[in-house]
Amino acid sequence: MQLTSLDWIIVFLFFAITLAIGLWASRDSGKSTSEFFLSGRNMPWWLLGVSMVATTFSADTPNLVTDIVRKQGVAGNWAWWAFLLTGMLTVFVYARLWRRSGVMTDLEFYELRYAGAPARFLRQFRAIYLGVFFNVMIMATVCLAGIKIAGVLLDINPLTTLALVSIVTVIYSASGGLKGVILTDFVQFTFAMIGAVWAAVVIINLPEVGGLDGLLSHPEVTSQLDLIPAFDNPEVYVPLFVVPIAVQWWSVWYPGAEPGGGGYVAQRMLAAKNENHAVGATLLFNVFHYALRPWPWILIALASIIIFPDLDSIAAAFPNVPANVVNDDLAYPAMLSFLPTGLLGLVVASLIAALMSTLSTHLNWGSSYVVHDWYHRFVEPDASEDRLVLIGRISTVALMIMAALFALALSNALEAFAILLQIGAGTGLIFILRWFWWRINAYTEVAGMFISFAVALFLQFAWTPLGLPELAGHEQLLLGIAITTVGWLAVTFLTRPTDMATLQNFYTTTRPGGPGWDPVVATLPAGTDAQADGQLPLRILAMLVGAVTVYSILFATGFYLYANLTAAVIAALVAAVGIAALLLIWKNLNRPAPLRE
Repeated sequence: MQLTSLDWIIVFLFFAITLAIGLWASRDSGKSTSEFFLSGRNMPWWLLGVSMVATTFSADTPNLVTDIVRKQGVAGNWAWWAFLLTGMLTVFVYARLWRRSGVMTDLEFYELRYAGAPARFLRQFRAIYLGVFFNVMIMATVCLAGIKIAGVLLDINPLTTLALVSIVTVIYSASGGLKGVILTDFVQFTFAMIGAVWAAVVIINLPEVGGLDGLLSHPEVTSQLDLIPAFDNPEVYVPLFVVPIAVQWWSVWYPGAEPGGGGYVAQRMLAAKNENHAVGATLLFNVFHYALRPWPWILIALASIIIFPDLDSIAAAFPNVPANVVNDDLAYPAMLSFLPTGLLGLVVASLIAALMSTLSTHLNWGSSYVVHDWYHRFVEPDASEDRLVLIGRISTVALMIMAALFALALSNALEAFAILLQIGAGTGLIFILRWFWWRINAYTEVAGMFISFAVALFLQFAWTPLGLPELAGHEQLLLGIAITTVGWLAVTFLTRPTDMATLQNFYTTTRPGGPGWDPVVATLPAGTDAQADGQLPLRILAMLVGAVTVYSILFATGFYLYANLTAAVIAALVAAVGIAALLLIWKNLNRPAPLRE
């Protein structure tokens, strides 16, 4: 597939705009680490929310969704749709707590919540474990998507693709800091959404597909349309729906969907002007991410089943693509090869935008861990702000190089997604409870981290060779959750709690409330101002109502596209009632709390 002059003009115009924004933002980003990593803690909710959703709109995300739909049908998306519950919990419970904590990174939290050598170890180890190892793995999956897209649409080899994307992304990420990332995210998200929607419309109306009617009536597609799997076969509905919605969302740690918030989501909340802006940003992110964005990808994935029914048909159509990367996720860029001149350039630019927005966020976020939570804290505590910003820029380049190298070893996005879920299995509940249960300590987190990782390695590489019966993916996940949870609970009760002075300071700083802090509150000196808002049950209700509302919007859109107007109207009415209920709950949540007697 050859891009015309018009297509290339659109692509290079996008590059020029992106670089210009990054260079403009560099005027302020080099002043301090607070500017470089948190944009001075003065960002509005709408920019932060769009930045979050732009980051999760990676070039590999439509590939992942296509892989899921082709293998498991539309209902297979519950593997990530279930994380909306985590997201809404962050919106109404944790966003205000993160912003109130005043930390620069979510890893600094460890030395606010815990004390002594275990807290220092956690902060230092996870700075490298998450900021480098996990971060590089995530960026590698994104780079893999770029390799596949460039191979199909541009006939560019992997090394050339990685070199071009890495250079441009590093320039504006290293120069503009978080402010540059957030501002370019806004432009990139606009490009990405226009490209995704427009491409879906054109592809659906291809003669081979026959419009929506032809798509939805095709015999190979009709069996893939269920939004919730039929409850007649446990082997289908248990792994696709029951496990994600009942267990996975609260028990599994996954970057961007951490129970209790964390990672680059926490970074955005910490960069907000105040608590309300932090809440608004995360709410906007969850609505856009789960309700408004999936359908263009899903429709293209369904259309790909008609045009490329198997992997052989994809390989035959694109013989220059390396055989080791030919998988179902390649069907998405393969479908884009049918786009006309002009639109092809826009879509290529939109995919580059999605790729770069994710990479730039992960580069800045990972660099913040390396600089603030490792180098400044443990290597050179007296380093000047200029030196720390320089280290941040150097680590940005280093992370990009490592991610590009690792991308060459991967084959498909769903494989990496499953590995990351298994590694984080069983740790999610720790991140939820550590804000509301005083007994959680640093050893709890150390145990959860190492046990989950060890179990993941054992299940992946040793279980079957030992002659044990082969386990399905969801069975491995549940086993990992069970073993890890039992392990960290045992360690929690067998080790000493965090010292009372640290717990008192954490409680008075964040004021989380809830009965889990009663033993600490009872020890506070008389007259201490540590009043919580006392509205935790109302916040949990808001989380549930918010989740139902967003799912209703998602379903209403799907039913409308499926021409099931009755179901679409019912879902839309449920969404409207949910919005009204959320407005009422929000009004009550923002009323001043009564003074303590």
